[in-house]
Amino acid sequence: MINTDICIIGAGPVGLFAVFEAGLLKMRCHLIDALPQVGGQLSEIYPQKPIYDIPGYPEVKAQELVDNLMDQIKPFNPTFTLGERVDHLAKQDDGSFIITTSDKTKVHAQVVVIAGGLGCFEPRKPVLENLEQFEGKGVNYMVKNPETFRDKKVVIAGGGDSALDWTIYLANLAERVTLVHRNETFRGAPDSAAKVFDLANNGKIDLILSANLKEINGGEHLESLKLETKTKEEITIDVDYLIPLFGLSPKLGPIADWGLSIDKNAIEVDTKDYSTGVERIYAIGDINTYEGKLKLILCGFHEAAIMMHSAFKYVYPDQKLSFKYTTVNGVNAF
Repeated sequence: MINTDICIIGAGPVGLFAVFEAGLLKMRCHLIDALPQVGGQLSEIYPQKPIYDIPGYPEVKAQELVDNLMDQIKPFNPTFTLGERVDHLAKQDDGSFIITTSDKTKVHAQVVVIAGGLGCFEPRKPVLENLEQFEGKGVNYMVKNPETFRDKKVVIAGGGDSALDWTIYLANLAERVTLVHRNETFRGAPDSAAKVFDLANNGKIDLILSANLKEINGGEHLESLKLETKTKEEITIDVDYLIPLFGLSPKLGPIADWGLSIDKNAIEVDTKDYSTGVERIYAIGDINTYEGKLKLILCGFHEAAIMMHSAFKYVYPDQKLSFKYTTVNGVNAF
């Protein structure tokens, strides 16, 4: 039995930052993640993807952010169970929980924090007849190593932030990048969309809008693909790699059976402290939902800070969380 104050389910960026916030309040954390390494989607799907909306970092690679978060929480000595899925949650008479994983690891904690991102996830795949034949042979659903695409002909399909960001990044690396989107406008950040349009106008990339993937062909490796526009025009493109970025299909897994209020595969929370409908269980990051929710890492960081101050009362029920200020040489200090 592993004994801790807070059990965090999910070791992505929000779960890692929650450890820091807990550590400031002298609360111990144990993290569980089904992936074999920390970092969540950042490490598993796009470790080299540039991220532009972390305060203080004009640009930071996804894995670099994870590494920095690990350095930040090192003084608080968190413990980890990786490569195991949480299967069972049992509430004890004193209000605490025993969490059991798929490998029968047991964790006893006063508070449970669900920071599982999108839960169990898999990429949404385009509907193409021979797609599986070319998976790993030219069809990639993520960019783990951008150098794979150096001096190659790359087609990116999608209209969200990932499609825009990778188009911008690979424009200076690949022989040629073609971005294909089924609509005329993008779902991603307006600034990123503007950069993509600028690249297209300057001849740095090919941009094909109002078109869908229709067919992919090749021998041992992907060689070409066919697009169909809304006017039924067919376009054939020579290609080395196709990267469909249509988002992830989330699945909550066993969490869905814990008596929480679920809305469209997300956990409903009270924005006062990001608590769920079950006492001592909180949900932060992409896995929760509330009016005005933004699925941004920095929003998850905010939720982690607020939530840990609420969780304090369960770990130290006889103590009041308060801060006293003094003045030292005319400067306010704790």
